[in-house]
Amino acid sequence: MPAEQQGFQSVWTRPRTGREQPALSREHIVSEALRLLDEEGIDALSMRKLGGRLGAGATSLYRHVANKDELIELAVDEVYGEIEVTASPDPATWRADTARCAHSLRATILRHPWLASVLGEMGMSYLGPNWMRVSEAMLKLLTTAGFPADEADRALGTLVAYVTGMATSEAAWLTVLARSGQDEQTLVERLWPAAEEAAQDYPLLREGYAEQRGADPRTAREEGFQYGLERVLDGLATRLP
Repeated sequence: MPAEQQGFQSVWTRPRTGREQPALSREHIVSEALRLLDEEGIDALSMRKLGGRLGAGATSLYRHVANKDELIELAVDEVYGEIEVTASPDPATWRADTARCAHSLRATILRHPWLASVLGEMGMSYLGPNWMRVSEAMLKLLTTAGFPADEADRALGTLVAYVTGMATSEAAWLTVLARSGQDEQTLVERLWPAAEEAAQDYPLLREGYAEQRGADPRTAREEGFQYGLERVLDGLATRLP
């Protein structure tokens, strides 16, 4: 049964129509949508506004994409095209190769903070060609390392869940930071008294805040991500034969 008849609506399950306007390609629309999303965020995206930036009416866009949700799916997969997966044929390098991919995924999300707000809503984004490429390359990396195929799939899911979870929190913070118009260190210092006040009745939190005060917040974010990534990789390593 076609996916549409099962209640799924996705650009990846709908055939492209034959009535697209040559002067306004789907690729051109997605490229401009991505610029709009990066500049103004997800709330600013509308078919009318995008059409204005392209010098075309919203009706013209519907010849290429069925609706805004499809456009976001296409933009998400376009972003996934930035993720780098480098896999050595040597099984012994699986951990370093996996870590590089994880860092690339995190960096990609942080370059496009709006992505974090739609990942949970784009239920069929995994069907896009760029995510397919990343998934296939990562599965090859993990199976080459010695993971059975079914466990490699679960390992990949665990890794992606960790990276997207951490990066989503970071992206939300960076969005707040951008709206404040301040640099990260300045904003953290301004918020610190409120954090210390809130932790007055919680000695372990208070001690942790005291130890962190004055640290470079960007370095702290990177170290926190690296710590969690290493623990995920430690766990996966125990599953190798």
